[in-house]
Amino acid sequence: MIESLVPPWVAVEEAFRPDPVPELFPEEQEIVADSVERRRQEFATVRGCARRALGRLDVGPVPILTGTDGAPVWPGGTVGSMTHCAGYCAAAVARTTEVASLGIDAEPGLPLPHGVLESVALPGERIRLAGLADRQPDIFWDRLLFSAKESVYKAWYPLTGRWLDFHEADIAIDLRTRTFRAGLLVPGPVVEGRRIEAFSGNWRVGNGLVVTAITVPRC
Repeated sequence: MIESLVPPWVAVEEAFRPDPVPELFPEEQEIVADSVERRRQEFATVRGCARRALGRLDVGPVPILTGTDGAPVWPGGTVGSMTHCAGYCAAAVARTTEVASLGIDAEPGLPLPHGVLESVALPGERIRLAGLADRQPDIFWDRLLFSAKESVYKAWYPLTGRWLDFHEADIAIDLRTRTFRAGLLVPGPVVEGRRIEAFSGNWRVGNGLVVTAITVPRC
């Protein structure tokens, strides 16, 4: 699903459980040693996806650890993003010569829990979601907005090393093109001498999932 949302030079691997759970490197096992079984399985499965995707870039199997901020640490010369939700894991990777940052997210195709939309959406976003729901009521637009904001953060953080609040990006979703635009309401990162004022992304729904992806090109 996510492979259709990114350029061909981004390698994507997905897993629909119950796939066999991949083996972890000892250093990775330490990270989830005290976690519950579900967390360990998701951690291992998504890293299996990441290693398969890196293999498509001719990067050999390596541990994918986490930094002090909890974000994955990718091998030198690569960028990537991982996501998982119930029954699904995916990873996307690319070379830093082509891509500055990636952000992917997958969510269950269900409405957000009560009260969550009010905490993540701007007033204008809620108005636009209502209009989208009138046009196509079978899509859970609140969940799609949440997923898009998650992808925005995952693309933003590697470029800035800073937190981005849900209310610091204003997202407009296009039903016809299955794209979205995330206008940044704070100064954006500078990539190749240009300041990014907005992220552009793609989205899909299907197989009981809502998925979004952002690719920030190097040039």
